[in-house]
Amino acid sequence: QLQLVESGGGLGQPGGSLRLSCVASGSIFRINVIGWYRQAPGKQRDLVAVITSGGITTYADSVKGRFTSSRDNANNTVYLQMNSLKPEDTDVYYCNANIKRSRYGYAMDYWGKGTLVTVSS
Repeated sequence: QLQLVESGGGLGQPGGSLRLSCVASGSIFRINVIGWYRQAPGKQRDLVAVITSGGITTYADSVKGRFTSSRDNANNTVYLQMNSLKPEDTDVYYCNANIKRSRYGYAMDYWGKGTLVTVSS
């Protein structure tokens, strides 16, 4: 069974840093694009960052210059380095990965269960 598990959330100080990780496990042939999303209670899930299999990244304007996404393809892991944290970064953060499980199968999107980030002094 394929799983995405986020970790690294918690309490961060305004101006501080947190590093999120998302690990994919199970039967995986190739992981294509991976996205980081965030969602507050009662609000829509917003895209924060995208990283392609080749490492090309795109960021939402709200986090550009503060957040950096990277990936370790050998270990099926993606990271979100969050610097200069702001209270408005408080959300549940999710990773979403487009994964091909076999050479001849179709790629599908998978979601993790999320990790809570709280930014407060």
